[in-house]
Amino acid sequence: MNRFEATWLSQIRSRGDGVQDCRVLVACSGGGDSTALLLLLWAVRKSLGLELIVAHANHGLRTEAWEDAAFVASMCRGLDLDCSEATLDVRGHALRTGQGLETAGRDLRWAWLKAEAASCGANFIATGHTRDDHTETVLLRLARGGGAKALTPLPARQDPRWSPLIEARREQLRAYVTQHGLQWREDPTNDQDFTPRNRWRKLLEPMRQENPALDQHLWETHLQVAELVALRDAQVEAWRGPRWSLAEEPSRLLLRGTWREGELRWVLEAAFKAMDWHREAGLLRDLSTWLLPHLTRRSRKPKGWGGWKLEFADDCWSLRRNPVGQEPLDPRAHS
Repeated sequence: MNRFEATWLSQIRSRGDGVQDCRVLVACSGGGDSTALLLLLWAVRKSLGLELIVAHANHGLRTEAWEDAAFVASMCRGLDLDCSEATLDVRGHALRTGQGLETAGRDLRWAWLKAEAASCGANFIATGHTRDDHTETVLLRLARGGGAKALTPLPARQDPRWSPLIEARREQLRAYVTQHGLQWREDPTNDQDFTPRNRWRKLLEPMRQENPALDQHLWETHLQVAELVALRDAQVEAWRGPRWSLAEEPSRLLLRGTWREGELRWVLEAAFKAMDWHREAGLLRDLSTWLLPHLTRRSRKPKGWGGWKLEFADDCWSLRRNPVGQEPLDPRAHS
């Protein structure tokens, strides 16, 4: 085991991935990341007690796709590993569902991988997500309004997906493959601007040249944010019962006592998530701003704002959405 393999194995153990003494299905496209993933897992399989099976999905979108499949099959023969392959009708699925090719391919690929894992008795599906992917994903989430949790690190495990390379850089993995005297298959569509991720990747290139430690610094920041989010969530859960609770019929949020605006917004986010209500950051901020003065006034008259109604009963305030079909109240009316 070389130094990089030892470092990578140490990361798996220190994170507490919990993937050991089991069968793992390794998703391998033949690209640089997944080729390194397969080689690394093969190198540490005995240390983790893993039985590896390889899966390759042919999307059938490029003429080179069959060469990719042949490359993966050849690599598996060299490692004495079984390899399952499927040709997916991504284009047809996209036409039937109205999805883009990227989304259609991801949906079909994951449906097949999960079915294949169940068929062969694999506990996890290993994927080649890297720290570079993490940075790109965080920026995509922030651009879409993901809030504080968009800044938290991607978990190495989201069962059944396992991303053991989440702390490795893309360039490190390619260097590792090269050291083994191997090549990998390049997907030319990764350089095309038809997906948001590809566009963000190009924007990040000059930033990484300016500061090669960009991804490392972001990762450390994300770990700190994750700690703060966990502390916030623990506090909100401790308030549940004494200061807030949920009622089922009709669905309502019950609030007791006095609040600060930040605390109220945290509770709104947790409650709305539990009730599967829309919780866009701007809505939560506007709603908490409207709620706060009413929760502290002596007046107990019902109040309305936008599609929300606030009433006082049984020594607590009750917040609920207006029934479907009822005319929404004027959001400018703060009475």
